[in-house]
Amino acid sequence: MPAAAEKRTVLLLATAQALFQTGTVLMITLAGLVGLQLAPDQGLATLPIALMMVATALTTIPASLLMQRIGRKAGFLLGTALGVAAGLLAALAIGTQHFALFVAASMLMGSYQGFAQFYRFAAADVASPDFRSTAISWVIAGGVVAAVAGPNLARATQALGPLPFVASYLALAMLGVLAAIAISRLTLPPPAAEEVRGEARPLAEILRTPVFLTALLCSTTGFAVMSMVMTATPLAMHQHGHHLDASALVIQWHVLGMFVPSFFTGALIRRVGVLAVMAAGALLFGAHIAIALSGHAFLHYVSGLILLGVGWNFLFIGGTTLLTEAYMPAEKGRVQAAHDFLVFGVTALASFAAGKLLAAWGWHAVNLTALPILAAALAAVAALALSRRRNKLAVTSA
Repeated sequence: MPAAAEKRTVLLLATAQALFQTGTVLMITLAGLVGLQLAPDQGLATLPIALMMVATALTTIPASLLMQRIGRKAGFLLGTALGVAAGLLAALAIGTQHFALFVAASMLMGSYQGFAQFYRFAAADVASPDFRSTAISWVIAGGVVAAVAGPNLARATQALGPLPFVASYLALAMLGVLAAIAISRLTLPPPAAEEVRGEARPLAEILRTPVFLTALLCSTTGFAVMSMVMTATPLAMHQHGHHLDASALVIQWHVLGMFVPSFFTGALIRRVGVLAVMAAGALLFGAHIAIALSGHAFLHYVSGLILLGVGWNFLFIGGTTLLTEAYMPAEKGRVQAAHDFLVFGVTALASFAAGKLLAAWGWHAVNLTALPILAAALAAVAALALSRRRNKLAVTSA
């Protein structure tokens, strides 16, 4: 059983995650529409989300190295400050009708995300081995709050005040303040001696291991495909006659699909194994694609996006759990940073591609692009599972 201190730390991290993710969902719900209003070219409407992911990728490595020096808590507080600045700058950008400022605000939000992605690793660090997958799941489960609060906050604030969407981004700034309050109550242990001075392999050697490569491929598939589809969804629905309320509801159900399974994903991993859960996530992505290709009714969008959310949950929690097997204590800062840098770098490209694909070839092209990526993820999982089975049989026969 996890100790009370472990549970308290994980719950505070889950609270910070819920507040951060609420802001992210609000941003994703509205950014495409704000981009459509401010951008000089409709094909650039998803540029703010794409560059948000670029900023996340660029922030992960310096954030990890900085937190090795100043501690996770101080780093997380710096991240929340970036979130507050993002909300205020976005409100100013809309008020002045300045697309470049809105892009800059999105990038600040991405930098906030670069710090916040380490919440799940902080939970893994404080958790005992048996509690680790559950601790990661609990933190990611904070997004359940975001699934309800994010789209509803977008709907409730979009028309407040003289200019649409300004109040929404002022609310985003307030979410950063609340997250800072939760982080300030954390008690996190300083880095252990073995983390600072322990034996460490060259990073290039670790990156070539099958465990790291499989974790990376599945995490990247989960985030990149999910982000590409979710970024395009409000615009695709707008093209096919659906109103903002309908797209906000689809995003809400999608985000519920992303985070509600977190309450049992950790237990499922312990029961059937991390590789089986990751394979199931890739297959759920395939089910989403089949639904997306079959029509443009509200039911197609909402059911497909729910499956996409559950698939993301299995791939991302599975990938994070598998990643903890890839490094020794002294290696974790560099390996975690490299993993998230690569995940969000690819995700940035996918988010930017979403707008171009949608504008040039439509909703079907956005979804068909994911098929070879899913095939690669499934192949990596199958290869690692087969390798582990062979190793187990060899040990048994010996």
